[in-house]
Amino acid sequence: MAEDRADEVVHGVHLRRTDERGEEVAALADFCGGAVGVEGVLDDLDRRLHRAVPTGFRVWRSWAWDRHDAFTKRWWPQGISTSADATGSRTGVIAGHEVVTVSWYSKTVAGFGKGTRISFVDANLRRYRHVLLVVPKVVDGVVTVEALHAHAGGIVWVGPYLYVAGTRKGIYVFRLDDLVRIPDAAFVEDHARVGRDGDQLATHGYQYVLPLRFAYRAAADEGHDPLRYSFLSLDRTGADGPALVAGEYGRRTMSTQLARFGLDPVTWLLRSAEDGLSRPLLLDREGQRGMQGACVVHDTWYVTASHGPWGLGTLYVGRPGAFRALRRVLPMGPEDITYVPQTDSLWSVSEYPGRRWIYKLRRPR
Repeated sequence: MAEDRADEVVHGVHLRRTDERGEEVAALADFCGGAVGVEGVLDDLDRRLHRAVPTGFRVWRSWAWDRHDAFTKRWWPQGISTSADATGSRTGVIAGHEVVTVSWYSKTVAGFGKGTRISFVDANLRRYRHVLLVVPKVVDGVVTVEALHAHAGGIVWVGPYLYVAGTRKGIYVFRLDDLVRIPDAAFVEDHARVGRDGDQLATHGYQYVLPLRFAYRAAADEGHDPLRYSFLSLDRTGADGPALVAGEYGRRTMSTQLARFGLDPVTWLLRSAEDGLSRPLLLDREGQRGMQGACVVHDTWYVTASHGPWGLGTLYVGRPGAFRALRRVLPMGPEDITYVPQTDSLWSVSEYPGRRWIYKLRRPR
């Protein structure tokens, strides 16, 4: 059951916002000759999606990545959000594009990991490009970057911001207007390096990068464990206003909590109290074991669960403590999930090599 509320929020766990990296972000933009934003990426998509045969009994349509991305064992897709989340408009498009964003985390291969990247997908043209998430720094007056390392099990694109789940660390926040393209003359096309190299920048071979703006750090009151931010989604349908939905992946004795944090509909930042802390409007302990993603539509929860690389996934529908299991309706390895109101559909992504799809299903009633 949900914990008791005090002053309309739940006490025990909270998020604390860090300082902004405004100077560092501005220095990176100056180095690159200015930011290009999302539209700059959408005008320069270099990879292609392919239609795929739907796998899972409720899947409506699905698309596969290009061959390299479909089979790589370094990069694993996790989170998903769309331009419908971002705009909340009747059309759900940005600059005439229906856009899907997908997060990937890098496993350690050949002794190193590459951090986290975001794919910007034009769902109509079926083309996409990867963008590396970076932490900008200024060292001795010189701008450089480091790769951001996060599992990125969920993302939310809302207004100007991209929220990225950071598990035990909290939530990383990026402003999409900060997205830059490293000029050809300054770009080091070395997939094994990241950072400053004389007058150039190495970014694991990704010419487009998105710099970290700030973070919400996970914390808790004495006697409470901090919430693990395993996945995220956006709920625009709640009676308490727009909210960021978060939850925990857990097996065996691990907790499986679900939470809602209020969002300011003007700034699209988390609501906070006078002490600067953001506390959940809801914290429910009755989530499902092995949750990979969750979204809410008019108080009904939709939760994905994986059964390994070969078993079809389960969609749980209902409310915490009273879920109904729809088994074998999702592909193998389902991850994060999001709602697209324009088509009343649920979109998700699967993770295993050779069985990686962006897919959508009609929302079960």
